[in-house]
Amino acid sequence: MTTDQNVDLTPTPTPTSTSSAGIDPIRVDVWSDIACPWCYIGKRKFERALTETGIPVEIEYHAYELAPDLPEEFEGSEQDYLEIRGFTADQVQPLLARIVAAAKAVGLDFDYDILRHTNMLKGHQLIRWAKAEGRQLDMVERILAAHFEEGRHVGQDKDLAELAAEIGLDREKALSALEEGRYADDVRADEARARQLGIQSVPFYVFENAYGVAGAQDPATFADILRQLAEKKREASQ
Repeated sequence: MTTDQNVDLTPTPTPTSTSSAGIDPIRVDVWSDIACPWCYIGKRKFERALTETGIPVEIEYHAYELAPDLPEEFEGSEQDYLEIRGFTADQVQPLLARIVAAAKAVGLDFDYDILRHTNMLKGHQLIRWAKAEGRQLDMVERILAAHFEEGRHVGQDKDLAELAAEIGLDREKALSALEEGRYADDVRADEARARQLGIQSVPFYVFENAYGVAGAQDPATFADILRQLAEKKREASQ
């Protein structure tokens, strides 16, 4: 698990008044883990900023595993998992309460009583496969909801292929890709790139291959960044 962090952006964005009309989409690369609650919360906050600004973006998700050593079948509660990750017993419930409240504030209903921990390598492979099918963003949303709100297993081939089918993709094609490990190298490449960039926690947003922002920032922060970058694009096009 990771925690929400302060913004790390150079230069610091300032609010601007700009029109998005006629500008190319802003490139946004997001390093994220299915197991990270702040990644889902941050996703909702970023979506609010997009709605507020109306600025076009081109988003691509990249894999990051917070617990690559976790088995496919983890036997234990959320308390057990967090203690393994280094939290003390008396820290767990206040932490979960804060996460659940933050999720609820953006319209998400996290249920840690039914959440099932698992190794996320296969889940990330599914997201990469869905990207090749033109449905990466839909797959990211579906798998996060399945994990945090529905208690679904997101570490097994058949369960993941079923999630693919639920967004209209071909179940058998998804299953075949997962069983073959066809996108495992893509996941590893994402993680290697994260190390090159010095990314040590998620969510982490890279705007226009130049500006890095760590954590589930407030929508206003994301909106300010988008407006600044849109203004730069507008000025460059003149």
